Amino acid sequence: MSDSANDSVNGAPGSREAAPRFDVKLLELLVCPLTKRPLDYDAGRQELLSRAARLAYPIRNGIPVLLPDEARAFTDADDERLRR
Repeated sequence: MSDSANDSVNGAPGSREAAPRFDVKLLELLVCPLTKRPLDYDAGRQELLSRAARLAYPIRNGIPVLLPDEARAFTDADDERLRR
């Protein structure tokens, strides 16, 4: 595989070690497993946020982990940061 092909697989030009990126098109299909409501994407923290359940689900290696046991509590500070 050429260097440019490796770069596109990893999601970052010029970097072979970059984590795969989350495909935001998935937001049209994914919902919170608890509330069945839409999720918001926090690119900075690589999380999917359920405002209804007040949970932030991690994204690992470009794959959302929609397990409530793996999610962290969504705080008012998170909500405020996203509104800016």
